[in-house]
Amino acid sequence: MRRKRRRDPEGGGAGWLTTYSDMATLLLTFFILLFTYSNVDAQKFRALSSSLQFSLNSSAGGGSILEGNPPGDPIKAVVPGSKGSSGEGYTPEPSGGKTMREKEIQRIYQTVHAFVQEEGLSADVKLRTDRRGVIIDINESILFDRGKTELKPDSLVILNKLTKLIRSFDNNIIVEGHTDDVPMRRAPFPSNWELSVIRATTVVRYFVEEKHIDPCRLSAAGYGEYRPVVPNNSEKNRARNRRVNMLIVASMEGGS
Repeated sequence: MRRKRRRDPEGGGAGWLTTYSDMATLLLTFFILLFTYSNVDAQKFRALSSSLQFSLNSSAGGGSILEGNPPGDPIKAVVPGSKGSSGEGYTPEPSGGKTMREKEIQRIYQTVHAFVQEEGLSADVKLRTDRRGVIIDINESILFDRGKTELKPDSLVILNKLTKLIRSFDNNIIVEGHTDDVPMRRAPFPSNWELSVIRATTVVRYFVEEKHIDPCRLSAAGYGEYRPVVPNNSEKNRARNRRVNMLIVASMEGGS
């Protein structure tokens, strides 16, 4: 019997194998591309996250703003100033790594602190900061009688001294009025909102009309009882919460 000759297979392989290998190569390239982009985005995200966390930590006095200090609340901010009778802070941190705005706030605070000491205002005002700038707290009893909006004659001495401080800066000034949580029960103020706003406006008008400060630099705001320094659970605490603030606004660029 004749042996059957084996026929050599025609071609280099099945046709689907070529298509499959091309598809596998394209998929591999595609996933490598995705992996590359994901690494870049992760690095950018980590850099952004670190920068944001540092900024929030700095503005909240070293602790994360997400750990109990609500945004925009100036009462919870820590004073980055030196200890003394005019402030409730501590020695400022070194300026290394701080933003221009943070450096300006520190510089303003040091200037204001020195001014308060030189003018003998330590018993009348308190200093603190928040992310907006430097705040000068003036107790209500120094400026106004209880429930009134007319400046007391003795208060003009302090306001005149603070006028010199305002003129030493180019920064804008916001005067903020605050009250305790006792409701207003007599005219002409329907609520603590009106009382706090009118008090702030009264101080602004004095600076503009009597001391001729540029009105474009000044503004007034009233917060009623909604931004207390301490809980309104005693008469002593309520007296602390009745106050007028002068906020020296720090600019984004670092100001002058």
